[in-house]
Amino acid sequence: MRYVSTRNNNKDYSFKEVFLKGLADDGGLFIPKSLFKFSDKELNSLKELNYQDLAKEIIQPFVKDFINQSDLSQIINKSYSAFRKKNVIDLIQIGDRKILELFHGPTLAFKDVAMQLLGNFYEYYLESENKKINIVVATSGDTGAAAIEAIKGKKNINIFVLHPQDRVSSVQRKLMTTVKEKNVFNLAIKGNFDDCQNLVKSMFADQDFSNSINMSGVNSINWARIIAQAVYYFYTYFLLDSKDQNINFSVPTGNFGDVYAGYLAKKMGLPINKLIVATNENDILHRAISKGSYEAHKVSETNSPSMDIQIASNFERLIYDINESNDLITNKIMKGIKETGQYQIGKSELNKIKLNFLSSSINQEEVLKIIKNVYDNYKIMLDPHTAIGYGAFEKVNIDGVNVVLATAHPCKFPKAILEATGVNEELPEELKFILDEQENYDIIENNLYKVKQHIKERI
Repeated sequence: MRYVSTRNNNKDYSFKEVFLKGLADDGGLFIPKSLFKFSDKELNSLKELNYQDLAKEIIQPFVKDFINQSDLSQIINKSYSAFRKKNVIDLIQIGDRKILELFHGPTLAFKDVAMQLLGNFYEYYLESENKKINIVVATSGDTGAAAIEAIKGKKNINIFVLHPQDRVSSVQRKLMTTVKEKNVFNLAIKGNFDDCQNLVKSMFADQDFSNSINMSGVNSINWARIIAQAVYYFYTYFLLDSKDQNINFSVPTGNFGDVYAGYLAKKMGLPINKLIVATNENDILHRAISKGSYEAHKVSETNSPSMDIQIASNFERLIYDINESNDLITNKIMKGIKETGQYQIGKSELNKIKLNFLSSSINQEEVLKIIKNVYDNYKIMLDPHTAIGYGAFEKVNIDGVNVVLATAHPCKFPKAILEATGVNEELPEELKFILDEQENYDIIENNLYKVKQHIKERI
C-alpha cells in the first residue's frame, strides 16, 4: 500500500516513511492512495478471531512493505501482553448503552492501544538501522503518558513530551513526570494544548531542524495510530453481532483521531451506522458537523481536559475526503484556516459528513450530573470524557445498539469524580507509587526557539 499527502497527492510514500515522518513535508496528513474494502464474506471470516489475531488481519495490508506477517504477529502479541484484559478491551452494559472499555493498558487510557504498538514498531525499525530517533509529542493529558510508557528505556530513541502547564490532571501529569528513564524528557509549556500542538507542528515544518535531530512523532495524526485504533471498532462490532440492528458509536473526541479511526473502519467495509462526535464546551467539531461552521474559539478549561482543544488536526483527513480527494482544494482550505481560523463547509460537503457523523456538546455541569446519575443507578464510575460520550446519545436520540467509547479510567480524574459523587476514586494498586514519587519536568515559555534549544541541548 502506498500513501499520499492530503495537500499533494502527486507524490507517494511507503508505510515506513509515513510512520517515521508522522506529518508530510508540505504540512498535510498521510492517507492511503487507495483503500481496500472487506467483503461480507471476508468480514464473516474475521468474526471468531481473538483481538490480537484480528489486529494482525486489519493492520497487515497497511504495513506489509515495512514488516512481514510473522514479525507483525510477534509485535502485536508483545504490545498487548501488558494489558489487564486478555482481549485488550472489555464491553459492559449500562442501562440501554454498551460501554467499550479501552483503558485496560498500562497508563489507563485508550491511547495505550495504539501507543504500545508504535513503541514496538520503532524498536523493530531501529534494530535494523544504525540511527537514533527523537520523538516530539504534544499531549492534552493521556497521549504523553502512553507514549512515554511505550518508549521508555528503548535504545537509540528519546522522547520529548510537551504538556500545557497546570492544564492536565495531577494523575495524568505524574504518570509522565515520575518516569525515571534517561530517554524521557517532559516539558511543561506555559499555554494550552493547542499551543503545544502548534509548537510540535512548527518543528516538523522546519525541515532543517527536524532532519537535524531525526525527529518523529506519535500524535494522533500518525497514521499508525489510526489503523491500530480501527481494530477495536471491528472487534466490538463482531462481539455485538447485531445483524438486524444498526450499531452506533459515541466517541469523546477533541482531535478527531479516535472517531476518524471508526470512520476508517466503516470505509473498510464495517457496516457502522453512525459515529457520534461527542465534545465538551470546546465544541469546534460539533459546530462543524451540525452547522458547517469550523471556527476556532478561545480554549475553555474544563473538567474533561483531554478535549480542551480548538484545532482538530485529524479533521483535515475528512476535509480531503468530502472534497473528492482533491489535494489542491484541501491545501487551499487548510491555508485559509491557518490565516483566518475558520472554514465554512459547503452544503453538499456537509451532507456527506452527515451521512456518517452526528455530534453533540456536553458542558461541565452536565458531565458531573451524568457521572453522578450513572454511579447512583449502576454503581459504575465514568471518567468525564466517557460521561460526555454517554450523554451524547441522550442528545442525538438515535435507534440501534449504542456503544460509548470509555477512553480513560475514572481514577485519572479524581477531582471531577469527587465533585460529582463524593467518592475518592483510587488508583489501581500497581500505580499508587506515582503519588509519592519525585517529579521531573522543565517549565518553558510558549516560544519555538526556546523549545528547540531545550531539545537540542538534551540529545
